[in-house]
Amino acid sequence: MSSLIDQDITHIRRVMPLALNGDLAGPILPSTYWRKRLHRLLDTGYVNKGQLSEIDSLLNVLDEHDLKAAEDADAASGLRAAAGGSTLA
Repeated sequence: MSSLIDQDITHIRRVMPLALNGDLAGPILPSTYWRKRLHRLLDTGYVNKGQLSEIDSLLNVLDEHDLKAAEDADAASGLRAAAGGSTLA
């Protein structure tokens, strides 16, 4: 079981950044998908300390990605508001 978990972690580490960056249309697979996959591994109950560390690291990458995406969305919304002018008196 441990080697299957290692293989899954390796696959996620390799593919997740590419899928999150996606293309002009956005992520190929959203962070929620990757978060569920990682939590599913944790839920097996067969994760050793090294694997737990790897999974924690990947969850931190997702947290950073989500934070950056939220900041980018806020900045884009501010730019749209500035370009359209303020309607507040």
